[in-house]
Amino acid sequence: MRRSFVIRSIGIALVVAGSIAWARQDSVSGKPIVSEETQACLECHKVTTPGIVEDWLRSRHSKVTPSVALQKPVLERRISNDAVPKGLLPIVVGCFECHGQNAANHKDNFEHFGHKINVVVSPDDCKTCHSDEARQFSDSKKAHALGNLRDNAVYHTLVGTIGGMKVVEGANFERRTASENTKHETCYACHGTSIEVKGTKTVATSIGDIEVPDLLHWPNQGVGRVNPDGSRGACTACHPRHSFSIEIARKPATCSQCHLEPDLPAWDVYKESKHGNIVMSTEHEQNWESVPWKVGKDFRAPSCATCHNSLIATPDGELVVQRSHDFGSRLWVRIFGLVYSHPQPMSGNTSIIKNADGLQLPVTFTGRQASGYLIDDDEQARRQTEMRTVCQTCHSTNWSNGHFAKLATTIAEADSMVLAATKLMLEIWNRKLADKTNPFDETIEQKWIKQWLFYANSVRYGSAMAGPDYASFKNGWWDLTRNLEEMRDYIGKNAGKKK
Repeated sequence: MRRSFVIRSIGIALVVAGSIAWARQDSVSGKPIVSEETQACLECHKVTTPGIVEDWLRSRHSKVTPSVALQKPVLERRISNDAVPKGLLPIVVGCFECHGQNAANHKDNFEHFGHKINVVVSPDDCKTCHSDEARQFSDSKKAHALGNLRDNAVYHTLVGTIGGMKVVEGANFERRTASENTKHETCYACHGTSIEVKGTKTVATSIGDIEVPDLLHWPNQGVGRVNPDGSRGACTACHPRHSFSIEIARKPATCSQCHLEPDLPAWDVYKESKHGNIVMSTEHEQNWESVPWKVGKDFRAPSCATCHNSLIATPDGELVVQRSHDFGSRLWVRIFGLVYSHPQPMSGNTSIIKNADGLQLPVTFTGRQASGYLIDDDEQARRQTEMRTVCQTCHSTNWSNGHFAKLATTIAEADSMVLAATKLMLEIWNRKLADKTNPFDETIEQKWIKQWLFYANSVRYGSAMAGPDYASFKNGWWDLTRNLEEMRDYIGKNAGKKK
């Protein structure tokens, strides 16, 4: 089997080599050089996984070497590390240049046809060229998304409750733990999971059996994934393999992979907003690739990336705001309320927060903020000014001021509706009409969860991103009000009863 596999592989290589031989002809054609290791990858994968190869051939990685990228003016650069290893400077960024980095740190490294290859490409590998981006991301809530969910006792209980199963046994429900696969297709699909190496296994492929690392919880592209080299994050959550396209990362549909109603309705609100209407109506007219991204010239209305992290310039190329891969760095308030809105956390690792009630939440149930873990007034003002700067590249000062004032009022009023529901829930627990041991598993408790996780969040997002239906009838004020009445009625109907 092994001999026939090798012979067939050699045959494939000879057939395919001619179609990509241009890559080694820099001195003759002026085209970039592909390394010998990447050339070997391409010769086989052109046949076995042609889609991957074609994606890479269309990418900027296949066409521009780091040395050429570093010669660009600062605002036009897509590479931030001035100390790229010399051996990588004259060659394009190919298969081996990504999958062969930092082999000693990768528990998923294995011998693959004469080369040491990592299965998972991590942010620590990407920072070989993109050091600033990797550093910014490493401090973000996205990078800590797994730990923020798994290492927070409150959130972990919520995830376990919604991700479990209730099975009918006779006339009763029996709660059972969902399978690992099921759990990792729910919250952990977006938040990420921990990729662990269990050993090796043999997989049957179109060209024979291959021994590869046996990875637990793979595949996963969650934004806070913990990788086999110990790093956190998946750049490919936004810049998909193997094109690593800035266009795809900038388009709002990419954000829609995770930012969806009912709990985080950013994509849904954006679609009905004026910004979303313009972008999706004129998508073919926008220049999604340009760096820097020039307002009014390259784009006529913002996508998610425009406001949250992109490098923006005027039509004349003057800097408006720098890019950041910490997607919360321009945000002063966290409208994704758990349980209430609050100033943004100082650290992307929110599992370290502990409020006055001893819970890993930024605000107590009665509204007292854990201010020692949250940004102060000066930092809030600085961030809001930066966001206003983005808004005012298109909108007047008066328009922007009016929008931010309405948002502040809406946030406060939505929080007041959450406080009202929480006071009712505390009363229900005090009267022992529900068991607080698990605060998320009973019907009345789930009404309380909807108040802050679905309805108040919808109102806040609807206001922040100008999607009025999401602030009114679609999981908005209508549901906030109805839910509150139903919680109050529950107390009245069960007066005198105890669990």
